[in-house]
Amino acid sequence: MIEKRQYKRLELDVSVQLERLDEDEVTTLKYAHVDVTDISKSGIGFRSLKQLEVGSYYDTKIEIWTKEVVDAVVEIVREEKLPDGSYKYGAIFIGMSNTDALKIEIYQIFNDK
Repeated sequence: MIEKRQYKRLELDVSVQLERLDEDEVTTLKYAHVDVTDISKSGIGFRSLKQLEVGSYYDTKIEIWTKEVVDAVVEIVREEKLPDGSYKYGAIFIGMSNTDALKIEIYQIFNDK
């Protein structure tokens, strides 16, 4: 299989809180917790017991390995229903500070060694 990703994905044991952002500014899903399967400078993969809508946007709070919280807005771009009834999602970062993106990039550099 050919790797199409621009940035290498990292596997992490971190938690994420998702809060749905709707066009009318109503939050429909208040902080669902998900299990991160991988993360890169451009996006994040995770598993959730709740079904999320592809094409929807979420404000996320990602607790990283340094115990700092990274705030980012993500768009759900991929969904896969798993045999155990949970869902695996792929999301791209569409809003993240340069400082937070750099934290992920630095972690990636140290874990390539």
